[in-house]
Amino acid sequence: MYTMLPFHHMSRTFNDLFDEMERSMFPAQPSGRLPAFRTDIKDQGDHYLLEADLPGFRKEDIDLHLEDNVLTITAKHQETAENKQDGKYICRERRVGSYARSFDVSGIQEEGISAAYENGVLTLILPKQGEVVPQSRKISIQ
Repeated sequence: MYTMLPFHHMSRTFNDLFDEMERSMFPAQPSGRLPAFRTDIKDQGDHYLLEADLPGFRKEDIDLHLEDNVLTITAKHQETAENKQDGKYICRERRVGSYARSFDVSGIQEEGISAAYENGVLTLILPKQGEVVPQSRKISIQ
């Protein structure tokens, strides 16, 4: 008979094996920190373009926080209580959790940062600060 869960009696062992393999190939950040998501950052001349892969999240699940020249992107999947009328899960592979990543944004016009989220990709436009031109002035002697 065909079963929906092949190797059902071994599924926990296989999941543990693959999780451990993933952890060894992609070491986690120091304990207590949330796992990071993948990003691309492009220099577009007058601004940087940051694209972060956040599939499966809703716009409301994503938080952008800016403090002391550090931009922190946090995305959280909220776990909903299981409805007994809908039955119990026999397999649940989609994970519930949180992800966070921080970026140094010194040299960025913080008030000019804009964000959009579409098709699982968060896009940030980070305008560069203009070059600081040293000012000179003549001081008169009295």
